[in-house]
Amino acid sequence: MALLSVASTIAPRVTTSEEIDARLAPALKRLKLPTGLLQRVAGIEERRNWDSETTFDGAAISAGKRALAQAGIEAGQVGLLINTSVTRKHLEPSVAVRMHHGLGLPTSAINFDIANACLGFVNGMSVAAQLIDAGQIQYAVIIDGEDADDIQVNTIERLLTDGIGREDFMSEFASLTLGSGAAAAVLGPADKHPEGHRLVGGVTRAATEFNDLCVGSVEGMFTDAKALLKGGLNLVTTAWKEATRDWNWKGMDRYITHQVSSVHTNAIIKAVGLDRTRVPRTYPRFGNVGPASIPMTLVEEAPTLNKGDRVLMMGVGSGLNTSMMELAW
Repeated sequence: MALLSVASTIAPRVTTSEEIDARLAPALKRLKLPTGLLQRVAGIEERRNWDSETTFDGAAISAGKRALAQAGIEAGQVGLLINTSVTRKHLEPSVAVRMHHGLGLPTSAINFDIANACLGFVNGMSVAAQLIDAGQIQYAVIIDGEDADDIQVNTIERLLTDGIGREDFMSEFASLTLGSGAAAAVLGPADKHPEGHRLVGGVTRAATEFNDLCVGSVEGMFTDAKALLKGGLNLVTTAWKEATRDWNWKGMDRYITHQVSSVHTNAIIKAVGLDRTRVPRTYPRFGNVGPASIPMTLVEEAPTLNKGDRVLMMGVGSGLNTSMMELAW
């Protein structure tokens, strides 16, 4: 199986961390908290939001159309669409049905959602790869659109109420790092596309005893940041050590990590000994865009990659789960 293309839609409206500080000024003053926490602690200078003309699913459809065009694949050739968005405006029908319709895919194309926090896109690629390798389909679209507007507004409004204490404020701090964005990828059989980027394989590991450390909805995301970081690092380190029995990932040309913050990125780099110069960062500009973070970062980094480069996509998702997947560029 090969990755034939990947495309992203960058949300047009920039929301700086300074702007969020200004909105939260009364709460920061009352709680005696300093300004600039988002920049100093998380390393996030700004994040993106959609304008009134754009919806998260419309932006994802746009990315999907561009990904298909880049891959040279017609909509009628697609046998599978997997939507991996955390964002959804309703419980049913699936978000995938809107994506399927918007892309003009054939009635024969399977379509459904995969929800697994920030790992959904990588999980979607893995599922699609198995169906392609089994010969059940030829081409798949993995797609994701995220909208952080509602959770940002709701979080800021709640943090401004008098009943919020310091501990409450910090439990919702991660919500302020979220950003909006969209991405899509086209996958197909490697033997028919030697120009594609072959999916070599990878590992996944779970530590689901930590299922309550980060719980979110459009109303807010509540996180035990210290416990989440500790549990995530232990999971990544364990998975990495187990993977070394079958994989040699020390010399990768790029490590495309899920973009959370400078704290999380630095901790993972140190924990498994990554070469910092090979770990691109997009969170300072885009924030944490959930499952779209990895493909959006891959799009940003793609112009610097050469044929034959080894790329490892890796991340941790709430729950906790971790996935690491190698691409031969």
